[in-house]
Parts: sequence; structure tokens; C-alpha cells
Amino acid sequence: MTDAVIKRSVMIAGHRTSVSLEQPFWDALREIAEERNSSIAGLVAEIDAQRGDSNLSSAIRLFVLAYFRSKASAVAGERQV
Repeated sequence: MTDAVIKRSVMIAGHRTSVSLEQPFWDALREIAEERNSSIAGLVAEIDAQRGDSNLSSAIRLFVLAYFRSKASAVAGERQV
């Protein structure tokens, strides 16, 4: 299973930048933004501000992974109670 990388432009801190992600990551980013009542651009700006020296696309992938791992852990914790 391979998903093509999709490049999209996002506005961060007043300038446009291109971000390349596979479609499932774009979908997950949209889902997270909706849950937070934010835009994708707002969420990407938040990730960008915290990423340090890492590549933005990689930082987004790691953010999505951490978000859903945390959510899965919370659900698993609720089941144990």
C-alpha cells in the first residue's frame, strides 16, 4: 500500500510554505484541527513553532502519530477502569 505524496501550500506566520504529506496524514491533520476548532493552517503553525530543527513534513507526521497514540492510550486507560 503506497499513498502518493501530496504537496499543499499553507500560510505560516504570514508566508506561504509547501508541505508534502501522504493523503492519510492530510486527513488526520484535518480531523485533529476540527477536534480543536482550528484550521489546518493554524495547527501547522503550532507544529512549526514547536518543531525545532526538524523538517516540517516530518514534524507533522510525528505530531499526528503522537496525537493518535495518546488518544489510543486514553481509550485503553478508560477500559481498564
